[in-house]
Formats: sequence, C-alpha cells, structure tokens
Amino acid sequence: MSIAYLSFAVENSYDAPMLAAAQAVASTDGATLKVFDANNSPQTQYSQLQDVINSGQYNGIIVQPIFGTGLTGLVAQAIAKGIKVVNMDQILGPDLSTDQPQVKGLSANVTFVPTEIGTKLGALVVQACKAKNLNPCKVGYLFDIKASALDVAINGAFGKAIAGSPVKVVAQGQSFFSPTTGLTAVQTMLQAQPGLNLIVGSDQGIEGGAQAIASAHLTGKVILVGYGASAAALAGVKSGAWYADVAQAPASEGREAVQALVKALQTGQSSGGIDPVASLPNGGVVTQANVGQFTAEWPG
Repeated sequence: MSIAYLSFAVENSYDAPMLAAAQAVASTDGATLKVFDANNSPQTQYSQLQDVINSGQYNGIIVQPIFGTGLTGLVAQAIAKGIKVVNMDQILGPDLSTDQPQVKGLSANVTFVPTEIGTKLGALVVQACKAKNLNPCKVGYLFDIKASALDVAINGAFGKAIAGSPVKVVAQGQSFFSPTTGLTAVQTMLQAQPGLNLIVGSDQGIEGGAQAIASAHLTGKVILVGYGASAAALAGVKSGAWYADVAQAPASEGREAVQALVKALQTGQSSGGIDPVASLPNGGVVTQANVGQFTAEWPG
C-alpha cells in the first residue's frame, strides 16, 4: 500500500503529532507513507495533489485541506481513477457544519465540525462573563486567518451563540496559528481597548495573549477562553489562568485517517464521517472541574 499524505504544514505544532500518529499506523499496517508538505500554501497543495494523481504511484491519498472547496474536483478525479481518498482535519467541501463526506466516493471524512467549535466557544464566553458579573462583557476575538473558511465558520457560530447576551466583541486580531503573532495582536487589542474583559481564540493565539496580559499586569483580570486542548491549554485551565477550552484531537485524527484508508484499501469499505472529539468528556468542553479527564495530543 502506497499512501500520499498531503499535509497542511508539517512544522506546525498541531500538525506534527497528527503526522507522527499517521506514520505509526502506516508502519504497523505495512503501508508506505509519502509526505507532501504544502507549508500553508493552497496553490502548492493543489499542485501536489495534481502530481500525486498523475504519477500513478499511489493507491491511497490522505488530504488535510487548506482550502477545502478548491480540492473537491481533484479528489473526485482521484476517486474516479480508483484511488482511495480519506479527508482529514479540515472540511473538504462547502458545508462547515457537518462531519459527513461531501465528495462522492470518499473513503472516510475524519474531521471536527467548525461550527460546533464556534458554538461551544460562544457558550463558554457567555458563561464566563456571567460568572464574573460582567455587563457589558468586552471581548477581544482572535482569528487565526480571518479570511479562511474555517475562521468564518467558527466566528459565525460564535456570533449566534453570544447573540442577546451582555457579550460584546469590541476588538479583533489575527494569530496565524502563532503564539508570537498572538502576543502582538493582543497587545494591540489592549492598547485600543484597555477595558477588555476577555480574550477568545485558538490555543496558539491564546498562549501569546496570556503573555501579553502578563506583561500588562492583567493576569487574572482578563479571562482567557481557547480551543485546541493543547498541553498549554490544559495546564492553563488546570491552574485557573485560562477559564476553559474546547478540545481538538490531532493525533487521533492522524491515527483514525490511516486506519480508515487501510480498511478501504484492503476491503473496499468506506467509513463515512468520523468526528474524533465526539466521544470526549463533556462534549469536548474542558473546564477546571474536568480537566483531569483530558489528555493533550499536541503541545500548543
């Protein structure tokens, strides 16, 4: 079994454990895994997928899309050629509210659901502001890449979840999945809105935000809510430095994606939609009360 593994970005701290888990399963199951690193470039990833399909060297493909709707045509071509394809981590298609396959013939779709993350983040922010008796509750919202379909979906669901509450988003920034960039973005937010009560975003951005808050001597005064269930996030929630977090499971995704692809190659059977966070405690919502039930799958 020769498998092409199309990674979003190999060096990303979230992606590295995903790849390691995928490689471990491939090795155990006698599959050869060839890694293609798009390094955050949709154009590079598109070209890589074209080359993989045209090479005739692979009977299986795992794709972690950067721009999901841009790859659907190529994935359909691969399936038409008899190549088994499993999608992983990011949505492959236009609907970011489901984990079900959106390309006919896909062997599995191993993804979290972006809108569910946004809904859970919004509910946690409303809960945190209520617990602290903040009205209005002034929130700084950290996108990762504001224009991405992922962020648009998460933010849209977040907006619906906070509607009608005292929560008001008064500042926005972007972290680009980087604590360093998150630090700068939150520093800018605090300068523009010194009365900020809460920062919300992905774990990597919130890590940087925590540094900015510490530098401004606001630790404990500005609430932090993240998503990712990284080691940094779980430690933050446990200590009380972070209010809560919404879990993701990148290593589980890598493992389950290869398992589903090997199954498809060996038996022809598809596995449909697989949400790796569906079986986690409390729907994947991490609080100080239940943080001991979660295990981090990536550092942050």
